[in-house]
Amino acid sequence: MHIHHDESRRAFLRRAALLGMAGTAAPFVNTLGAIGEAAAATGSGYKALVCVFLHGGNDYGNTLIPYDQGSYAAYAQTRAALALSRDTLSPLVPDVALAGGRQYAMAPSLAPLADLFARGAVAPVMNVGTLVQPITKAQYNARSAPVPPKLFSHNDQSSYFQASSPEGAQSGWGGRIGDLMQAGNGGSALTCINTTGNAIYLTGRQAVQYAVGTGGPVALLGNSKTMYGSSTAAATLRELMTKSNAALLANEHARVSKRALDTYAQVSAALAGAPAGNFPLFPSGNSLADQLRMVARMISVSSELGLSRQVFFVGMGGFDLHDNLLTQHPVLMGRVAAAMRAFYDTTVAMGVADKVTSFTASDFGRTLTSNGDGSDHGWGGMHFVMGGAVKGRRLYGRAPDVGANTNDDVGQGRLIPTTSVDQYAATMATWFGVSASDLRTVLPNIGNYDASTWNLGFL
Repeated sequence: MHIHHDESRRAFLRRAALLGMAGTAAPFVNTLGAIGEAAAATGSGYKALVCVFLHGGNDYGNTLIPYDQGSYAAYAQTRAALALSRDTLSPLVPDVALAGGRQYAMAPSLAPLADLFARGAVAPVMNVGTLVQPITKAQYNARSAPVPPKLFSHNDQSSYFQASSPEGAQSGWGGRIGDLMQAGNGGSALTCINTTGNAIYLTGRQAVQYAVGTGGPVALLGNSKTMYGSSTAAATLRELMTKSNAALLANEHARVSKRALDTYAQVSAALAGAPAGNFPLFPSGNSLADQLRMVARMISVSSELGLSRQVFFVGMGGFDLHDNLLTQHPVLMGRVAAAMRAFYDTTVAMGVADKVTSFTASDFGRTLTSNGDGSDHGWGGMHFVMGGAVKGRRLYGRAPDVGANTNDDVGQGRLIPTTSVDQYAATMATWFGVSASDLRTVLPNIGNYDASTWNLGFL
């Protein structure tokens, strides 16, 4: 059942009223106004792409649950004790019905995202996974078509999702998008931003990812007075670190150090006008929410920093649930939903919701069968895209057959992906401004798919 627009607006205003209750609401509103003016003033406008990585391999079976009677019965039989009760589920009501009367429900803990689906701001994408090219079960069994190396391996499939190459990859598709976009940014060092440590996803062939903590950029020289005794000592150290040198390696080290110090000063000064307290919609005690709050803060100063395109990477772990799945998975999904919903609502309040697209990613899906208390490593999975530009109230991709030993299964309910990460990524890259010819540079395997399938249509 869809939520009426007036009802939706009232619901959002109730949440946004938190802004008025916060002591720092006035500066927040001022910052938002500045962003709105800056977005209106730029020709092509600002856009951000935010990868939300679920480390460990998210269990697809209890994320997007088959709901129609026949599919649910097969799900319950295959999942056994891990199956969620149908009585606890509310089916999604898409504008375009799925073939064969298929229906799905989001996990109850994803209710904040199910609400955004009803509003048209979230789209599930079904059976997404790492592929080299389209492949059938017969081809897989006969080993007559290539598949990504080291399937079901955390490190390799996490890397393949992010980079189209296993562990040891030199660049990721987010970074390769950054390569194409950084020339249009005033500060190219701020094209690719990571809030959770280094990730191959954001490494470009030229673009370099910039790491920030949840409290802001990390100071390379720390606090000058407490660490070095005086500002003069810190300034002297800076001079030594950044001074040009005849030795090639020493000179490169100095160049990188100067870039890091200059970028830190630039970002710190800009963020001083958008303190963390000005973003009150985010829940506390949620590491993903802390990271997305930082992303929102960075977006709020994008115009001041001269940025038109940014790619972000956030993530949380804990999804390798071989045990305690029924207890732990709903908690993790609840944190993801709360963090992503707060982020979306904040972009709405900032007036940039249609300029920010977020999407989930993970090492792989998991088995539909139970190992007794959890699920094991799989392949294809269910993912979500969120944002004001998303064509929601629809499910994208093909709904897989449910059960073990189906045509979509390579064993124990491990899905053979029918939507490749390449197609998932190409749809977002196209929205972001990457040309069809440049897609082959960003996604080296995209040429293995018919060009008519490069854009899945969810943006």
